[in-house]
Amino acid sequence: MRTAFAALAAMTVSFGLNFSAGVFFAPAAADYGLNTSALTTAAALSTLLTGVAQPFVGRLLDRVGAKRILVLGLIVISAGYLVLAVVTQTWQFIATYTFLGGLGFASSSSLTVSTLIGRAYGADAGPALARAAIGINLGQLLMPWAATSLFVPIGVRGTYAVLGCVGLAVTAVLVCVLPNDPATTLSGDQTRESLRGRGRVLASFGLHAATMYVVVLMLPKHAAELGWSVAGAGRLVAVAALSAGITSAVVASLLRRGRRPEDLLRLLHLLRALSLGLLTVAQAPAGLVAAAVIFGMSSFPIIPLTMAVLSRGLDPHRMGRTLAPAWVTHQAAAASGLAMAVVIDRFTGSYRAFFALGLGLAAACLVLLRPQHGVPVKNQESTYERSAVRHR
Repeated sequence: MRTAFAALAAMTVSFGLNFSAGVFFAPAAADYGLNTSALTTAAALSTLLTGVAQPFVGRLLDRVGAKRILVLGLIVISAGYLVLAVVTQTWQFIATYTFLGGLGFASSSSLTVSTLIGRAYGADAGPALARAAIGINLGQLLMPWAATSLFVPIGVRGTYAVLGCVGLAVTAVLVCVLPNDPATTLSGDQTRESLRGRGRVLASFGLHAATMYVVVLMLPKHAAELGWSVAGAGRLVAVAALSAGITSAVVASLLRRGRRPEDLLRLLHLLRALSLGLLTVAQAPAGLVAAAVIFGMSSFPIIPLTMAVLSRGLDPHRMGRTLAPAWVTHQAAAASGLAMAVVIDRFTGSYRAFFALGLGLAAACLVLLRPQHGVPVKNQESTYERSAVRHR
């Protein structure tokens, strides 16, 4: 239980700092004299770097332990905010955002937390993963709210500094609270296991990421373009995070009661399609709020549910290396989605066309995750179960 709640706190910092970037876009562009397209490009590069770094992070997780990598990543991403508070040139801002943000998030996000929890809970990791994932939503709820509240009294630079210090303070507590990772004393096999047989789930994970990052980072800008204030637009992310946190708690409860992650995934992808459809057509504030609520409740719980499926039956001593390709896929798709959003926004002056594309991607996820025709549900899990039996 201590590991799950410590992981929740770590994800609050990691995802809060990473996903709060969108709230800073408009005020940072004005304060630093930056072009918002340059900021979006930096976000795409940072996301891509996070994905490229995943195999390296996976090897480190298996060699030195998840706790050490998690703490290091939190220090780096928090320090990045402190550096952003003092940079004076555009290239310094973009380099800090890309490298410290990208590498810090790569080391402190879901791959590291999934490995930490997978080793601690084994085959029963699903509920713990869902509980820890509430930290994703808390981070999105607390950090954007704090940022939008601090912009006026202390400015953009002061807000960067305060949030960076908060991240370092939480990290210091986690150093004392997190139990030592038992894998730090185990070498294990030097090769990773195969994710063969889980390709449909892996593909859906990538398609999910292609729209998730764009909506989280660009929704405030989209709302501002529709006439919202900077503070009001930024708090749409907090609204999405609040609904996501509630859903994550419900998902954790359902998993403890024996519900299959695959069934829950299909339901959530259906709701995601609805939210992206609303974003495509919404003009009034009520429509945007409804879209943010449905998107939040359906998007973020997909991450722990997918990890529960992909990690089922894996050797815990090789879990970091084995799950790394999933996060390479996730981050590469996210970076591609951001790049497409930049291009679409530049040529159309809006993100609506991208949201319509996202609706198609959500429909593709439903096709990928549909039960196989003519195969009993029990047999559809056989690929995962064989792997689980091999390590019992």
